[in-house]
Amino acid sequence: MSKRKSNILFQLTGSIACYKACNVVSRLVQEGHDVKTVCSQNALKFIGKSTLEGLTRRAVYTDTFEDRSALEHINLTKWMDLAIVCPATANIINKFAAGIADDYISTIFLACGFNKPYLIAPAMNASMWAHPATKRSVKTLQGWGVKLLGPARGYQACGDTGEGRLLEPEAICKEIEKAL
Repeated sequence: MSKRKSNILFQLTGSIACYKACNVVSRLVQEGHDVKTVCSQNALKFIGKSTLEGLTRRAVYTDTFEDRSALEHINLTKWMDLAIVCPATANIINKFAAGIADDYISTIFLACGFNKPYLIAPAMNASMWAHPATKRSVKTLQGWGVKLLGPARGYQACGDTGEGRLLEPEAICKEIEKAL
């Protein structure tokens, strides 16, 4: 990991792979990075705020309209050195490409100027990954300068095997380091 402490905006969306993302957050904090987390409402169905608060020693952002959060989506993009969405569901990838900003994470995405690294680590069923809408959205995002981390091929939580697995935490950390 980098010797320089970086500000990392770590965003989690609703996937069983959130448990792996917690490992990435932990590693980044242990390496001395300052990590702020944003969770979608669906991500909170897989992991709790207290897990991320314990790992980062910071409050978790979940709602654009929480008290004292009116401009926080803008402030976070100014604060960060790098943003990552991990795990990134098909839903968030397709929202990003369509320019939809109806939750905290998609609003942050539209507030980013792409003058800082923006990474997406997909995690979804192989059929969702192979869907033409997702493929088109990925191509659009890459054209805007978003860096895709994976996905990996292998066994999936639903029992299927194929492309769509979240990369392993160590591989994600290495990609973050390269981007910094």
